[in-house]
Amino acid sequence: MQKISVLLFLAWVCFLFYAGIALFTSGFLLTRLELTNHSSCQEPPGPGSLPWGSQGKPGACWMASRFSRLVLVLIDALRFDFAHPQRSHGPGEPPVSLPFLGKLDSLQRILEIQPHHARLYQSKADPPTTTMQRLKALTTGSLPTFIDAGSNFASYAIVEDNLIKQLASAGRRVVFMGDDTWKDLFPGAFSQAFFFPSFNVRDLHTVDNGILEHLYPTMDSGKWDMLIAHFLGVDHCGHKYGPHHPEMAKKLSQMDQVIQGLVERLENDTLLVVIGDHGMTMTGDHGGDSELEISAALFLYSPKALFSGAPPEEPEIVPQISLVPTLALLLGLPIPFGNIGEVMTELFSEVEDSQPHSSALAQASALHLNARQSFLLLHLLAAGIPITTPGPFTVPWQAVSAWALMATQTFYSMGHQPVFPAIHWHAAFVGFPEGHGSSTWLPALLVGANTFASHLLFAVGCPLLLLWPFLCESQGPRKRWQSLGNEAEARVRPEEEEEPLMEMRLRDAPHHFNAALLQLGLKYLFVLGIQILACALAASILRRHLMVWKVFAPKFIFEAVGFIVSSVGLFLGIALVMRVDGAVSSWFRQLVLAQQR
Repeated sequence: MQKISVLLFLAWVCFLFYAGIALFTSGFLLTRLELTNHSSCQEPPGPGSLPWGSQGKPGACWMASRFSRLVLVLIDALRFDFAHPQRSHGPGEPPVSLPFLGKLDSLQRILEIQPHHARLYQSKADPPTTTMQRLKALTTGSLPTFIDAGSNFASYAIVEDNLIKQLASAGRRVVFMGDDTWKDLFPGAFSQAFFFPSFNVRDLHTVDNGILEHLYPTMDSGKWDMLIAHFLGVDHCGHKYGPHHPEMAKKLSQMDQVIQGLVERLENDTLLVVIGDHGMTMTGDHGGDSELEISAALFLYSPKALFSGAPPEEPEIVPQISLVPTLALLLGLPIPFGNIGEVMTELFSEVEDSQPHSSALAQASALHLNARQSFLLLHLLAAGIPITTPGPFTVPWQAVSAWALMATQTFYSMGHQPVFPAIHWHAAFVGFPEGHGSSTWLPALLVGANTFASHLLFAVGCPLLLLWPFLCESQGPRKRWQSLGNEAEARVRPEEEEEPLMEMRLRDAPHHFNAALLQLGLKYLFVLGIQILACALAASILRRHLMVWKVFAPKFIFEAVGFIVSSVGLFLGIALVMRVDGAVSSWFRQLVLAQQR
């Protein structure tokens, strides 16, 4: 063979390998599509008016603001047990004589002295637990993918809607000091900034001391609406010495003094938020999905009463992305467009309002706005898709697929993960705090219902999609021409005739209804079947992967059980709709006979 032929053939073979690698990578390593849409006060989320209490008040946007200023103290790698030491001596963990225990005692003291002014939460971060990805989650309310971890050392500007951009658009002054990663993420977004180099993890004090040099003078000046201080000493101490070193105790004591100094300077219109972006392992590292890495502390304090009740004995667990919609509504800002977090309703209680049920209305308003903002994301999927479909009961594939995806989205948004350590075992004792005796099927049923509630509810509700085309139609009068008299040149006049109501239009084609139910059920099962087929193929192809028993096999098991639950729920939903349709048909026939008599 000629040399050129050999080289060309080898090049072609290499190209095939490269194409295969690229094809697999494009499917296996998912990339995020960053939405460029932005929420605004002029465009409320979804159709209709704003909820109760959102209009007619000064500074109101989607919802009236409760605070005009915010101090956000981000202590990098502030693990939850650093702030709540009672949880630091569980099974498999070191003894309680660790140096870091009790160093943030000012938090516990505030919780005891002012229980209605402060709360401590366990904030759950989503992997990868790297700083840049956590900053994106804390400002956009969205989730990164695994491949985003490579951007931790080469940050780029965030183009998604976020809290910083919303504050700047509203004319608020945002002052930042600390980790220079923020400079690349939000270029030109701060009215004043003090950036310090963050790459040297052996340096414990440069960033923190630089912040302390400007923190209190800036706060006392009053030339700010949001003050962000990103401390790095705790994280660097973990990387250099680990969490159990005496240096960690010194660094946490320094942070405790910072919190005390801020609390003393706060005014009534200011909210203090102290949060860790992630935790750290026993060796001081982070980036993975272990319990110590994803558990961070979240502390909220206000000089005025913020909570109607006393704090619970064990701090509540909240997703980290829930902070974004909560802060946005508390500050009178629109919720960032791409947010998928849920508002922390406890912060919207009307503590000082004497009117009954006002707290419940305020919390319901916040949840209502949050739900409408999330459904705006679904409108993007429906944009440009024609509604016209053949037949009165035909449901398009896009609607069926979106319904199935909503079941999966709800599964994750409720805090579930397709891995066994994430199962909510405490659900077995809901309603049975004293236990179940010797019964095993009842706790298993409760845990299963908690885990697969979204699959069951969406499957049972799937037949209701048949009614969606009728709900989308706008009822209006139509003209009917009626002749008057028998003259050759009879005058005619238009009369208004109402369109038949949806309930009556369902009776126009009763013979199509059962067939449409069968078609819808088959479509839904087909979409679910595609999902479980993909999981089966992944488990089969990756059966020799090191993570098969931790990731791929549990995912297949959860999808298989979810398919069974969904199929049973679909059968029950179709049977229920058929039963209701039969009852309505019988009533309709009796009504027609009564009119003919």
